[in-house]
Amino acid sequence: MTPFSWTPEPASGITQRFVEANGQTFELAECGSGDRLALMLHGFPELNYSWRLQMPMLAARGWRVWAPNLRGYGASSKPEGVRAYALDHLTDDVAALIDASGAREVMLVAHDWGAIVAWTFAIRKLRPLVKLVIMNVPHPMVGAREIRHWRQFRRSWYIFFFQLPRLPERMMIRDGAAGIKGAFRNMAVDKSRFPAEVLQTYADAALRPGAITAMINYYRALLRHRDSVDLGDGRIDVPTLMIWGEEDSALNIRCTEGTEEWVPDFTLRRLPGVSHWVQQEAPEAVNAILGDWLDG
Repeated sequence: MTPFSWTPEPASGITQRFVEANGQTFELAECGSGDRLALMLHGFPELNYSWRLQMPMLAARGWRVWAPNLRGYGASSKPEGVRAYALDHLTDDVAALIDASGAREVMLVAHDWGAIVAWTFAIRKLRPLVKLVIMNVPHPMVGAREIRHWRQFRRSWYIFFFQLPRLPERMMIRDGAAGIKGAFRNMAVDKSRFPAEVLQTYADAALRPGAITAMINYYRALLRHRDSVDLGDGRIDVPTLMIWGEEDSALNIRCTEGTEEWVPDFTLRRLPGVSHWVQQEAPEAVNAILGDWLDG
């Protein structure tokens, strides 16, 4: 049995290995070469597998692409306790991965929880970035604004459910991790993008010992240790692209509005008829938008 969470298509050029950073071991998928790094950060309940359709495109444009499984996911380290999943540690992981790469230039490409980490990393300015790409997660200041409105609060119920002990884990992984599979299938608009073998990849990863508690601990730490980082004025001077699937059932479309107040060099591309799982559900459109923006 392979130690890795999935097996890349041979034609993709994607290979896998483990890399040590910030005292953790990260399961890493990589593609391409050179000293310009595209570091891709996945979300919940995903894996680096969620970037499989973007990695070859970025490699073809001259980027060395690293897609780690974040701490707690897949075969990466799973430190114990909620505190280990607070944003100071998560952003320090990103800094350490950048250092391990030895790259000269770095672009972050991030979705869902990975995007929370990426926004925070860019605000903290832990390492220089040349570009930032965010998919379906608001800037922290916009998120804080929106959660005060019922239109978003009612969509964020799961964050509060995940604060409960043990019950969320049982709900997500019972019946062969049916809850994990349902997170994709129920939210997706184009369900054909999530066939049984794709869903099983995510389910198998969540069923690894310790994985589901680690994954949910991200949400627990978000509320319990939200003072682990100082966001200051929230300003980001890096050129930033936001790609947003408009049919996101977890985050309302107003989460895209007003971002320019904190991110002056900001480009928004909205995809109608596409769900929260934007890069997997509409890979052709996402790759075209990302490619055009990089070329522009």
